[in-house]
Amino acid sequence: MKPFPIASAALIAVSAFTSAHAEERITYRSAAAGSSYYQMGVEIAEAVREATDGGMIVTIEEGQGSVQNVMEVRARGADYVFTAPPALIGAAKKAAGPFEGKGNPAFDEIRALFPIPSLTMHFVMAGTSGATNIMDVGGKTILIGSGTFGASEAQKYLDLFGLTESVTLADAELNNAVAALKNGQIEGFVTAGSFPAPNVVEAAASMDVTLLSLTDDQVAQTKRTRLVIPAGTYAGQKEDVVTTSLPVAAYATTKMSDEAAYELTKTFWEQREAMAKTAPWWGGVNAGLMSSINVTFHPGAIRYYEEAGMALTEEQK
Repeated sequence: MKPFPIASAALIAVSAFTSAHAEERITYRSAAAGSSYYQMGVEIAEAVREATDGGMIVTIEEGQGSVQNVMEVRARGADYVFTAPPALIGAAKKAAGPFEGKGNPAFDEIRALFPIPSLTMHFVMAGTSGATNIMDVGGKTILIGSGTFGASEAQKYLDLFGLTESVTLADAELNNAVAALKNGQIEGFVTAGSFPAPNVVEAAASMDVTLLSLTDDQVAQTKRTRLVIPAGTYAGQKEDVVTTSLPVAAYATTKMSDEAAYELTKTFWEQREAMAKTAPWWGGVNAGLMSSINVTFHPGAIRYYEEAGMALTEEQK
């Protein structure tokens, strides 16, 4: 008869755990609806729901940019999770850059949870252009769009490598890039997004394109993180492509309970491989991205990383 009380106690414990987590709700704010980062949020929400058997519910909220995501911290509670580049968190805490004159004590309470796919620069040229490296865009007509990270970063690189005067920039929005490339109005376009990027997939699937690599010296000049897009990521891509990226991560604040942060972080990493099977951009997320998050992690997340044997720096602790 002794086993029965033990089993009952275990059942009660499990029931209590499930009950407690049935009330755990998270609001995940990322980017505009229709964007790859919004879709990533949807994928995380579904993975968390399935892994916790509905014990943790993640609601996706449309965001209008990383700066606004950070600013929202001032008015949000324990359930708030958002995405942004790590450098932006540092700027918020110092009231610098876009946060100049907008400092707030709430920014000091931001804590990291886990990395998500980086914003990756893609320099896409028509195969007929003959371009094989970034210096070959001189004399070409390319589309970089406007008002986005990718557009400002592309212009930075053109200036940095002395290409601004020789390149003709098409006056069109980036969502017209693939059509313009196919009909010969432009010879290339530059876009930033997690890879594989939908517009690059579309271009590579419908015509011969070349993704341009940067040399390690050029990457160093940009002061961005070096990233390799593996061969075979896009149709016809036979070699690895060296480019630059801007790390992005998910954050909460100290208002979130340690248990909630632990469960969310643990579930994310345990489901990452399964997510990658249906959404390839998760394949680029690994422990190697952790070093790019120079932000203090949430105690609950730290607990998971210690259990998983994933080393954190003193700055991250």
